[in-house]
Amino acid sequence: MQTSTGKCDCGEVEFAFTGDPINSSFCYCYSCQLRTNSDKWFGVWVPKENFKFTQGEPSTFTRIGDSGNRVEYTFCGNCGVTLAGFPELTDFYSVAAMAIENGSELSPGMLMYTAHAPEWATFPEGIPKFDLLPPSLGDNS
Repeated sequence: MQTSTGKCDCGEVEFAFTGDPINSSFCYCYSCQLRTNSDKWFGVWVPKENFKFTQGEPSTFTRIGDSGNRVEYTFCGNCGVTLAGFPELTDFYSVAAMAIENGSELSPGMLMYTAHAPEWATFPEGIPKFDLLPPSLGDNS
């Protein structure tokens, strides 16, 4: 089974996961915009049981998501790079695509919370687009 690895900017915290991701997404929610100082987060969805931190101890931050459920973010306490989010509503981590080795070769499988995107945001063509969450995650449009 394939193993993928990644790390924060300073290299203090590293992670690995086995197998192929189950999905990937651009998330345009307000929290992701704040976290990235951009219009979106690019997350690769990895089943919880396939993901682990292999070096260092990440810091965590927990917030309540739009669903009313908790979302826990892991990040490097030294360089501040967010490495993954774990929405309590799911059984997967949303791993920072660009923190994964060769992450620039990945592309999103869907676009979420596009109704929250800034006016100037552009959306890749031909990718499923949802105003909020896709129906498989308990929402709408």
